[in-house]
Amino acid sequence: MTEKAFISGCAGIRLSDEESAFFADQRPWGLILFKRNCETPDQVRGLTTQFREAVGGPDAPVLIDQEGGRVKRLRPPHWPDYPAGRFIGVVAESNLERGRRAAWLHGRLIAADLIDIGINVDCLPVLDVIVAGASEAIGDRSFGGDPGMVAILGRSMADGLIAGGVCPVVKHIPGQGRALSDSHYHLPVVDADLDTLGESDFAPFVALADLPAAMTSHVVYSSVDPNQPATTSPVVIRDIIRERIGFDGVLMSDDVSMKALSGDFGDRTIAIHDAGCDIVLHCNGQIEEMRAVAEASPRLGGASGDRVARMIETIRPPLPFDHAAGREEYCALVAEVGWSAGV
Repeated sequence: MTEKAFISGCAGIRLSDEESAFFADQRPWGLILFKRNCETPDQVRGLTTQFREAVGGPDAPVLIDQEGGRVKRLRPPHWPDYPAGRFIGVVAESNLERGRRAAWLHGRLIAADLIDIGINVDCLPVLDVIVAGASEAIGDRSFGGDPGMVAILGRSMADGLIAGGVCPVVKHIPGQGRALSDSHYHLPVVDADLDTLGESDFAPFVALADLPAAMTSHVVYSSVDPNQPATTSPVVIRDIIRERIGFDGVLMSDDVSMKALSGDFGDRTIAIHDAGCDIVLHCNGQIEEMRAVAEASPRLGGASGDRVARMIETIRPPLPFDHAAGREEYCALVAEVGWSAGV
C-alpha cells in the first residue's frame, strides 16, 4: 500500500499499541523525533525499528532536527554537544576555507550520530539569512547575514550529511531570517520588496536548489501573497519556490501544529497540499491531531511521488571517514571561535 503524504511524530520513547496500529493503518511517509523521544542510543534504535516494522518499510524515513546550539534533539551525555550554525559562520568570516571545512565536518559528524541510531534524514542546513532586528526564532541558527556565505556553508554542511548517509532538508524556504515574530506562536509578515528578497533571502535557496528536500516557512511575504503564508500559498510555492528559486525536490511543510496557521488540522492539511506541498509535517505526537492530518492527506503519487523517489535515492551507505580524526579537527576549528563543549 502506498504511503500517505504526511510525516508524524509520536508521544514517547516507544510506540504505544495505539500508535503502532495507527501507523500500520495510515502508513505515514515518515516519522520525526524530538527530545521527548530520545533517551539513549539503544532506546532510539528500538523506536526507529518499531516505526519501520509498523509501516512495513525497512528504509522508511526517520527525521530529526539536529542542528546544534538551541535546536538539538539528541543531547549529552549520550550524544555530542554541537554549536549553532552562527559559530560556523564566524569561522568562515575569518577564513572561508576553514569555515567550509567546519561546516562539512559538522554535517559528517552529525550524520554518523544519526545513522548509528536509525535516523536517515536531518532537517539541516538552515539557509535563512539573518537580518538585524529580526525575531530570535532563527537568530544564531543562521550562519549569518551574507547570502553568499550562507549558501557556501549550507552546501558544505549538506555535503557532509550526504557523505554520512543522511539526507539533508534545507529550511526554511524561501527564507525566514527577516521575520519579526516567531511562527511557533504568531504569523510573521515580511514586507520587504521582491528585489530585496531575491538578492538576499531567496539567494541561498537558489544556490542549493538541486538538493533533494526543503521545509517551508510559515511566513507571509506581502510582496508576493499578502493573504497566505508560504506553506499554504499556491502563489509562493508556484512562482517563487518552484519557478524563481527553481527547487524541484520534496517540499514539506514546517510543523502544521504551529500557531502561525489557522483552521482545524484537517483544513490546514488540505490547504497545505492544495498549495503545492508534497508532504505535511505534524510533530507533537498528539494522536487525535495525527488522525485528522492522516485523514486529510492523500496517498503519495504523481509528481510528489516522483520527487519522493528521487529523494530516497540520495540516501546511500556512508562513505569512509576517520571519525576520531574528523572530530579532533572539528573541535580545533570551532574552538577558534570560543566553542569548547564536548563534540
